[in-house]
Amino acid sequence: MFTGQPLPYFQPLIDTATGRIAGYEALARLRDDEGNVRSAGPLFTDPATPQEDLLELDRSIRRQALERFRDTPEGFLSLNISPAWISQLQPGKPLPSLQLLEEMGIASDQVVFEITELQGSIEQLREVVQRYRAAGIRIAIDDFGAGYSMLDRVLALEPDILKLDIQLFRQAAAGNGNSGDFVRALALMAEKSGCWIIAEGVETEQELHFALECGARYVQGYLFGQPAENFLPSEAVQQQFSRMRDHYVHAKLAEREKLAHLRRSLAELFAELRQWLQQGAQPARLPDPRNYPWLLRCFLCDAEGTQISPNFDWRDGAWQTDPRYLDHNWSWRPYFYQILAEAGEDSRVILSNRYRDATTNQYCMTSGLFIDDSRHLLLVDIDASAL
Repeated sequence: MFTGQPLPYFQPLIDTATGRIAGYEALARLRDDEGNVRSAGPLFTDPATPQEDLLELDRSIRRQALERFRDTPEGFLSLNISPAWISQLQPGKPLPSLQLLEEMGIASDQVVFEITELQGSIEQLREVVQRYRAAGIRIAIDDFGAGYSMLDRVLALEPDILKLDIQLFRQAAAGNGNSGDFVRALALMAEKSGCWIIAEGVETEQELHFALECGARYVQGYLFGQPAENFLPSEAVQQQFSRMRDHYVHAKLAEREKLAHLRRSLAELFAELRQWLQQGAQPARLPDPRNYPWLLRCFLCDAEGTQISPNFDWRDGAWQTDPRYLDHNWSWRPYFYQILAEAGEDSRVILSNRYRDATTNQYCMTSGLFIDDSRHLLLVDIDASAL
């Protein structure tokens, strides 16, 4: 049994294209006799709370949220739906949530049902989700990226919206480990499958910048608004968001300028390397790496990607020759597709995207230039962390 008066609180979701409040997520709260409000969330994960009490609480919050939203018809309302309740539904019977929308006269395209977890029977969940979608309701999945079994269930449900797992998102935005690349890959997968991304838990401008980098359609978090009992004007944070979005764009332009500077430096390096090759390719006469602090190594391949020279690595204050990779073919490496596709353009320096080298565990970039009428490919590995 829970104590306190159930009531919904609403947290805004900001449309990154406009900076306006596009909708709200309804969150469960309890108000005690002294007027203090606390989250009801812990009750839903407490095994000591009877399921019938939780169902009563859930339905009370949902009805109140829809009643409040009906008087504020702009935007959309996101409601949490637990598979635990869905598993109790009888096949073919009317769905209570759809009946509630019809009773209140709320258009289905103004509602998002957010699946809060992906447990239980996936077949039963998929059948109910299909009925929701047939009624015009959009489907979101929460905590995307958490749990090893998430991806197959996401593919089975074909949601419209994916909410990035808040803990994973924050680790990625902070630059912890490999989480950034992982979240970017998840966001790219979502984009390719036609899903919109919501980044929740956005509390700092750094986290907002990472959300924008991931292509998030909506952002949600204390940076723009804490959950509250009342709705805000749709333009309440528009100026704040626009200012921060401008900061992000300027930061990206600065990155582009750094990249342009790198390309100019690479052009100078390749000119020196071509001269070095013409003069006999003696390791001791390689360019001074102090002029190129990001330089890891250089080597030569034929036009098909087979290495025909040793690696020349700068280590311990001197150039070192490493013949272990002679006759290795690198054409299968993802960054090589981009470089090999430019065969025939002798004068153009090609630069790969950043990648993690499996041998050294470093984040690298590879730059290439075709020489000798495209018979040979001169390659340089770059330490991305030094840029």
